[in-house]
Amino acid sequence: MTRSGMRRPALNLALQGGGAHGAFTWGVLDALLESERFDFAAISGSSAGAINAALLACGSSQGGPGGARAALERFWTALGSHIPFEWLTMGLGDDLAFNPLARMMLRFSQWFAPHEFNPLDHNPLRRLLQEQIDFDALRAGGPRLAIAATHVNSGRLKVFGNESLSVDVLLASACLPTLHHTVVIDGEPYWDGGYSANPALLPLLADRRSAADTLLVLLAPRQYARMPHGAAQIGERAMDIAFQAPFLRELQILDELKSSTDGRWWPRTGIDRRIAAARWHLVDGAPALAQLHGETRMIAHLPFLLRLRDAGRTAAQAWLAEDAANVGRRSGIRLGALAQGTS
Repeated sequence: MTRSGMRRPALNLALQGGGAHGAFTWGVLDALLESERFDFAAISGSSAGAINAALLACGSSQGGPGGARAALERFWTALGSHIPFEWLTMGLGDDLAFNPLARMMLRFSQWFAPHEFNPLDHNPLRRLLQEQIDFDALRAGGPRLAIAATHVNSGRLKVFGNESLSVDVLLASACLPTLHHTVVIDGEPYWDGGYSANPALLPLLADRRSAADTLLVLLAPRQYARMPHGAAQIGERAMDIAFQAPFLRELQILDELKSSTDGRWWPRTGIDRRIAAARWHLVDGAPALAQLHGETRMIAHLPFLLRLRDAGRTAAQAWLAEDAANVGRRSGIRLGALAQGTS
């Protein structure tokens, strides 16, 4: 509701993961919340997108849009102040990267499993999430959340809703198995949600309480200008493809399902109706992030995070000025074109 008592348009959010690049999404959400133009019905997220989703939902339940903005700022500021990255990085702006010492440490992590180089499972993110997110409040209500994780033994997507949210669920959604211990929930092992959905879209359509409009906040490029050369570039590209493929496949499936329902004269099922009625919108982080080194996803240094936040705010403000009026009326993007990298 607005201050005048009028109902705001309802909007779902689908938040992509990307490590420290999730600070771009922080900026997008900050601008959306500042505008107070929408009520968020449901939020899907993977990895950093899952954490942003939980922060927004928790903050909103405790203090409305202002509370959500404060929750996001507290988390990202604390995260960016935890490790002295100035000792581990070199370069500025688009040239920011790990220095040789940090790269040597990362190579070391590739030779040993996390339980070997971190036997006590020290993970500062666990404490930070426990301190800053009220999981009881999330389980009690607020925007519907769809948090993606990947079941290790089957490769299947697991979507956790509000009723099952915990710090372990968020850690599972953000668990890169070369760096972190596998997260076990109810006896089952989970890794990063990006391996199976980045983010998941179908859960937003399956829930009849969701809005018809969904805003995608994407971080990864869908088209690259150059072929990778060298072991590091090839490794980064392989990881990008692994995290993008499930999302692009889901876009293609949804586009084909929508095409198959258009013009159908016989009665549609509930999910058919929601697919046909769904409207899609996009804030694209790729133009701001594509020139960065892939390893900057692991550089949670506050000046860098603030730079990404500002870029996200700028992108969201442009969307609010140019495309937000489409919400409730028509899609701002075509899913098929987005999947093909032409939108």
